[in-house]
Amino acid sequence: MPSIDVYNIEGKKVNSVDLKEEIFGIEPNEAIVHSVLVNYLANQRQGTQSTKTRAEVRGGGRKPWRQKGTGRARQGSIRAPQWIKGGIALGPKPRSYKYRVNKKEKQLAIKSLLSSKVLENDLIVVDKFDFKEIKTKQMVNAMKNLKVEEKVFVVLPTSNENVQKSARNIANLKTGSVNTMNIYDLLKYKKLILTVETIKKLEEVYA
Repeated sequence: MPSIDVYNIEGKKVNSVDLKEEIFGIEPNEAIVHSVLVNYLANQRQGTQSTKTRAEVRGGGRKPWRQKGTGRARQGSIRAPQWIKGGIALGPKPRSYKYRVNKKEKQLAIKSLLSSKVLENDLIVVDKFDFKEIKTKQMVNAMKNLKVEEKVFVVLPTSNENVQKSARNIANLKTGSVNTMNIYDLLKYKKLILTVETIKKLEEVYA
């Protein structure tokens, strides 16, 4: 069972915590992580792109010239795809790109990334974020005290307005909660900061 030091927001070590092997100590499965990431990105697509077919373009109701005798190729409409301002052949239409991935695969992908953070020493555990007011400087100072310079993802046990609004104007820092955490953010941000309470919640959800 891996163990990790716990710090306060002043950057001082205050305790240590044991992490569950089945969540933070498994061998990362890169194939599953890739599969779930592709699914996540596909589900984010709006699918609103659209082009008009020859039936939807305005005009073109009259045959431009007679069928025979002109020496030119026969044409039925000036809104056929080969004409300027004509309709688009086989163009994109609004559609949904969403598809489902097995729930166990999603959980395995999350556990793989959590384990990777432990293996690469990119996990930082904080006892708690206890902000009395919304103030960006509090979060800036906390990151300095924890010596975090890379992109960082802070996961809270539940939504916390004071903490989340204190962090929203800081570049390369994102906050979230256990129920909004996703594989894209875990991959995008180098460092991961969890509170002790967050770890307990993760162990409840993924154990």
